[in-house]
Amino acid sequence: MKTRAIRIYAHGGPEVLQYETIDVAEPAAGEVRIRNTAVGLNFIDVYTRTGLYPVTGLPSGLGFEGAGVVDAIGAGVSDLTPGDRVAYATGPPGACAGIRNMPARYVLRLPAEIDEQRAAAMILKGMTAQFLIHATYAVSPGEHVLFHAAAGGVGSIACQWLNSLGAIVIGTVGSARKAAIARSRGCTHTINYREEDIAPRVREITGGEGVPVVYDSVGAATFEASLDSLRPRGLMVSFGNASGPVPPFAPAVLAQKGSLYLTRPTLFDYVAERDHLTASAQDLFAAVISGAVTIEIGQTYSLAATADAHRDLEDRKTTGSTLLIPEDAD
Repeated sequence: MKTRAIRIYAHGGPEVLQYETIDVAEPAAGEVRIRNTAVGLNFIDVYTRTGLYPVTGLPSGLGFEGAGVVDAIGAGVSDLTPGDRVAYATGPPGACAGIRNMPARYVLRLPAEIDEQRAAAMILKGMTAQFLIHATYAVSPGEHVLFHAAAGGVGSIACQWLNSLGAIVIGTVGSARKAAIARSRGCTHTINYREEDIAPRVREITGGEGVPVVYDSVGAATFEASLDSLRPRGLMVSFGNASGPVPPFAPAVLAQKGSLYLTRPTLFDYVAERDHLTASAQDLFAAVISGAVTIEIGQTYSLAATADAHRDLEDRKTTGSTLLIPEDAD
């Protein structure tokens, strides 16, 4: 069976993305074959493309987040059947394809209330939000929280969820347009980092105290401001590198700024066990079905235009979730 897919033969800019026809084998034992109907774009795809998160062996597929319909199952798969509507957010890269095989243990059956495009726009980003605000730091009602890139894919979901929990969300953005989006997604306060200094503004909002937790997916450009926004013994959650990786620093800096804590979590570690994966997904599905979280699909591209989507994501032109729509070659 053949399909169209994005492949990389070398690390680099968007120009290394190749859109080509590939063969798809029959699913092996423990695998399912999925016809993707939508693929989610994430910064982890950029990190994989550039080599910041190197893949094991090139050439390689790209993409971790997708949704579609099970087409066939391999030996030993008993909890999924052909025709099931599914989504996935972990496992080997290769979501950027019309058809792919996936280990069944990473695949989640979708509830009837959630369509496949919405699933592809939310499953990786939403489970990331879930572990950040419930497991990495359990946010309590009335707490101030600083969330960077509040109008982005993870931010749009997390800020709504935090608001529903009763948190007071301070979101950073890069434009007035994104500030309006962030406020509509649950931010009580927004800080345009192009016009305001983040840490002094956070101190002003919190009466000089600072916040107990900062969620930072931007990386190098915001790291120092994030630390300076924390109250004593606050937690810095660094979960991305959109502006580049954080440079090495002396741990004594954390002591000097108030005995701070720092963690660098990944979704894959928080959902490595099947029961943790399903629990995270069910929590997310419940939040979306209840209306506490609305999934915004900000822009859609054809799979063939993945390079354009990468450029727009890196240039901060996107809001909410970005979808890539495959065209099956068969």
